[in-house]
Amino acid sequence: MKFEDVKKLHLKKVREEQGFFLLEGEHLVQELQKAVVGDVRLRGSEIYLTREYEHWQSPLPIHVVTALQMRQLSETRSPQGIAAIVPLLVAPPQQPDERAVYLHEIQDPGNLGTILRTLAWFGGFRCLLSPNSVDVHNGKVVRASMGAIFHVPVEIDVPIDALAARFGRIASLDLQGRHIAAPEFREFDCYIYGNESRGLPQEALSEMGATAFTIAGTGAIESLNVATTVNICLYELTRNLRAE
Repeated sequence: MKFEDVKKLHLKKVREEQGFFLLEGEHLVQELQKAVVGDVRLRGSEIYLTREYEHWQSPLPIHVVTALQMRQLSETRSPQGIAAIVPLLVAPPQQPDERAVYLHEIQDPGNLGTILRTLAWFGGFRCLLSPNSVDVHNGKVVRASMGAIFHVPVEIDVPIDALAARFGRIASLDLQGRHIAAPEFREFDCYIYGNESRGLPQEALSEMGATAFTIAGTGAIESLNVATTVNICLYELTRNLRAE
C-alpha cells in the first residue's frame, strides 16, 4: 500500500476502501505479532517504524520511515515510532458453545475498547455491534482494546430485530428486572446492552421476548457506564459457571 494511503487510514471511508486499519505503539504491535501466529487473517499485516526501532524483529514485512512520516501516521501526541497496518477483521462463524454480547448503538470508543478487553479476558463470547455504533477499527477503540481486538470475534451492523432468529434465549440489562445474581441469568445465549445515553428500544425488546435483568445499586445515580455494566455481568456469569 502506498504511504499516502496508509496515513489516511484514520478515516473510516479509507479503511473500508483499502481493507486495512492502523494501529500504533509497541504494545499493540507486540500483541499483533503474537496473534498472527495462529490467525491467518492477520498475515497481510505490515509494520512501519523509525530508525530507533531498526532492531525490531518481526515475521511481518517492515518499512522504515522518518519521524515526520510517523507523526503523519499517528493519532497520539507523542508517537512511539512504531505502527502497523492490519487487514480489517471479519468474524469467523459462531461456534456452538459461544454466546454473544450485543451492543446497541454504542458511541464511545473507549467503552467499546474496554468491553473488548473484558470479553477477551473471560472468553467464550463474541461481540455484536448494531448499526450506528462506533467503528471497531477506530484508532481509539483499537488502543483501548490493548490487543483484545485480535481475540474477540466482532460482527458489525447487526440489526437488533435480527437477534430473535439467531438466539433462542435473550437477556437485556435494565433498571427494572431480576437481579443478575439469580441462577437463571446464566441461561441465555445473547445479552443486550444499550447506548450510553439512550438505553435500549423497549418495543424491540418486547417483540423478541427479552428477559430483563438489573445490577442492584443504591439508586443515588441514574445508571452505570455501559463498559462497567458488561464487566460486572461477565464476572457474574463466569463466577457462576466456575462454581458449578
